[in-house]
Amino acid sequence: MAPPAYIISRVADPIFAVFIGVSAAAMRINREEKEKGKTTKDILHAARRRVGLAKTS
Repeated sequence: MAPPAYIISRVADPIFAVFIGVSAAAMRINREEKEKGKTTKDILHAARRRVGLAKTS
């Protein structure tokens, strides 16, 4: 039986996969929101507000 093939390493491959997945999702959300006419600043502010990092005044 052949040993498993890793792209980077046994530990780094899953971390790399999660990073790629999150990046792809963020790019898709950004693209779809821009098609609706929102700016990147508006999108980032909405994301911060949803996560709870936006400053309330």
